[in-house]
Amino acid sequence: MTTYTELPSMRESLLDVAGKKIFVAETGEGPPVLLLHGGGPGASGVSNYARNIAALAKEHRVIVPDLPGYGRSTKGVGAADPFGYLADGIRGLLDQLGLEKAHLAGNSYGGACALRLALDTPDRVDRMVLMGPGGIGTTRALPTPGLNSLLNYYSGDGPSRLKLEKFIRNHLVFNAADVPDSVIDARYEASIDPEVVAAPPLRRPSGPNALRTLWKMDFTRDPRLARLPVPTLVLWGAEDRVNRPGGAAMLADRMPNCDLYLVANTGHWVQFERAELFNRLCADFLAGRR
Repeated sequence: MTTYTELPSMRESLLDVAGKKIFVAETGEGPPVLLLHGGGPGASGVSNYARNIAALAKEHRVIVPDLPGYGRSTKGVGAADPFGYLADGIRGLLDQLGLEKAHLAGNSYGGACALRLALDTPDRVDRMVLMGPGGIGTTRALPTPGLNSLLNYYSGDGPSRLKLEKFIRNHLVFNAADVPDSVIDARYEASIDPEVVAAPPLRRPSGPNALRTLWKMDFTRDPRLARLPVPTLVLWGAEDRVNRPGGAAMLADRMPNCDLYLVANTGHWVQFERAELFNRLCADFLAGRR
C-alpha cells in the first residue's frame, strides 16, 4: 500500500481566484483530474490523497487543491450556500489553470463540491468519482453520530486533539489502527489555526435562512440530478459512519450515468482505507476502461 513517504515531487502554487487564494499541488501528465478532499478538521488536499497521487499520476495530470477554508487556501466558506461557494472556487481554479474541462474526484465535502460544480456547469466536468459525498439525503434523516462529531468539533469546549482522535478513530475509518498518530497530530495542528477557529469551514446552518440552506445542501432535492450527463463512479464504504451508505443507492437511483461500488469493511475514507482498490477503480474509470 502507498504510504505518506511515497509522494512524488509536486509543483506548488498559490493562485488568485476572485480575490481569494487557492493552494494547488500538481504532478504527472495527461488528462487533468482534480482531487477534492473532505471537510474534517485539519483536512488538506495532499494529506488526504497521499496514498493515491503517485498511482493516478502515471496516466493523469493530478491537481490537488486545498479547498477554500482549508490548508493554505484563504479561510472561510460562505454560510448561505456552502457547496455552491466551494464549487464556485474550484470552477474559478479551473479557469486560472486554463482548463475548459477536467475529471473530478471528491470525498465527502469535496464530493459535494464536485457534484454541485457538475450540476451547475456539466460542460466543465469530464468524468466524476464520488467517495461518500456529502449532501445526499441529508434532509431525509437525522445526522449520523459521526457527522455530529464532525460538526461539534469547534463548538462546546472547542477543538482538542482528543476530540479529533475520537472522530477519526471512532467514526472516520472502519479500522482505527489504519490511521497513524502522526496523521492525527498533523491534522490537529492544522485544525487550530486561529483563522480556521475564527471561521470553521464546515458548520451547521443557522439563522433565519437555515432551512433554505439545508434544503439547498441536499442534492436528492435537486431535479437536475436526474438529468446530469456526467459519467459518475460512486464508491461508498459499507461501514461509513459519517454519511450513510444508503446514500449510494439514492445516487444510483437518480443519476442516469452512475456506476456504484459498495466497499466492504470500509468507512468514510475509501481512498485512504482501500487505497489499492480505489487507485485501480479510479484510474480505469477515468480512462474509460470500465
